[in-house]
Parts: sequence; C-alpha cells; structure tokens
Amino acid sequence: MNFRQLKAFNAVMQTGSITGAAKQMLVSQPSVTRLIRDLELNLGFALFVRQGRGIIATVEARRFHLAVESTFLNIERLDDLAASIRKKAVGKISIGVIPTFSTSLLPRALGQMRRQDDSTHSIIYTHNTPAIVDAIRLQQFDLGIVSRSPPYVGVDILYQTMVNYVALIPEGHILAKSEDPIDLRDVAGQVEFVTFGSVYPLEMQGMDASLAEKFQSNARYSVANVLAGAALVREAGVPAIVDPFSARMSVASGGVMTRPIVQNMQYNIAIITRGIDMMTQETRQLADIIITAFKNDPIIKSAP
Repeated sequence: MNFRQLKAFNAVMQTGSITGAAKQMLVSQPSVTRLIRDLELNLGFALFVRQGRGIIATVEARRFHLAVESTFLNIERLDDLAASIRKKAVGKISIGVIPTFSTSLLPRALGQMRRQDDSTHSIIYTHNTPAIVDAIRLQQFDLGIVSRSPPYVGVDILYQTMVNYVALIPEGHILAKSEDPIDLRDVAGQVEFVTFGSVYPLEMQGMDASLAEKFQSNARYSVANVLAGAALVREAGVPAIVDPFSARMSVASGGVMTRPIVQNMQYNIAIITRGIDMMTQETRQLADIIITAFKNDPIIKSAP
C-alpha cells in the first residue's frame, strides 16, 4: 500500500462516498475508485460494499480506519509543527570574512538577503583565513569567506575559485607608464614594492622563494593585510602586488592604476562551512547569494 491509497481510503470514510472523496482530493472519481481497488488487493479484504446507489464501509474497513485516522492525525500535527517553525524561528548566522570582502561583496549579499527576508540576525567577524577556518572547525562560525591556498582541513567547501594577482602602482610612478604585463623578475630588487613580511610571506601568493627574497631585500614596508598594503601604494607611492578585488577598490578611489603580471600567481577564494548537513535554511540562502555574486563578478568572469 502507498500513501495515496490510504489518503483515498481516509477521504471516502470521511465523506461517505467516492464522489466526496474525489472532490476532497481534487482528483477524478475513477482515480479514487482505482486507488481503493488497489488498496483492497494489497490488504486482502473488501473495504466497501454497494448499497443502493452508494457504498458502505465493511467491518474490516472500520477497524482498519481507526489506525489510518490516527496516522493522518499525526501527519497533521507534523504539518502544524513545520508551520510553527517557519513562523516563529528567528534565523541567526555568524559569518567570518577576510577584510577584502568585508566592505564590498558581503554587505551587498546581506543587503540582498534583507530585501528577501528581514528576520535573519547576521553577526559578522572580520579575521584572516586561518582564524576563520579554525572558528568554522570549532563550530563558532556558520559560514566563512576565505582566501589562501587550500586544502582547508575539517570544513566543507561550498564554492572555490581563483584569480590572478595584479600589480597596484601609484600614478606617476615609472611602472605606470605602461599597461602591459609586468615580468616581476625584471623589477625585483630594482624597484621597491610593499611586501607582506614573515607573517604573510610572498610565497603564499605563488611567488618562488628566490624572487620573494629579491623583493624583500629593499622593501621598507611589510604588512599583514592586503588592504593596508593597497593603501600604502597611494600614500607612500610604492607599488604592491595585491589581489584584483583590493586593487579594484583602490583604483575606484583614484591615484593608482593596475597592471597584470607575467608570473602565474593566483589568489584563492573559498566559501566554507562547518558541514553542509548542519546549515540552516538562512545559511544556505546567504551562501547561495554570495556564490552567485562571486560567479557574476566581472573579475572572476574574465579570469583565465
């Protein structure tokens, strides 16, 4: 037997006729008749007998209906419970995000979610990637937007992509005279660049150790935050190698320009969670919005 057969049987018992059951179920009378006949074949006994132009339930049907009715009452309670959860639950999402996306992509995603549903409480934490991964692993954050090279052990990756780093150059600098790709081997040790020091080694950007050492040899500025490095480009007049998203924000503020680089230095992006099976409806909704925003971003769409 299946649920539709039991539903048809329950409807006939409630309405007293095949016609009434068909109206209740919004199906045709022959469909109800067929469901009842199939149920009788499965059960091995008759449920209804004809009396005049109508039908009446057999003794066996009345006994069987007691159990069926109890089942349907429990199903109705489940429906009521689900409705209560939808109505009363106030979603809460804790999000860890790297600085690069804390003032751009994430606020836009949350704004879009607010326009769809104003009941979610979002808690935003700005950290570096290792701290976010640790917090996700310890179930302190529901969602994380991170960079640096995977793997991210102990978390689930919902979305992952990569784009190339670019050179961010002050206007008026000697390197700003061209828009062609820069071969970093030609400028390392010759032109000062903002570097990312021992806390954020240049190797993590995909640069080999010997090239990184040449950049470090005459660097006067080392920072642990790409956005801070991008700000130094404008204020100190020193180029830096940054991700294209930070570069875009800097270019929009004026005073700097970008050039692609010859070296294959890739900036990784990932959206992570502590477990897909542990995501709430609100977390899944926000994750979908963020993933769509990344996929539609001109930088990612134009990436090789």
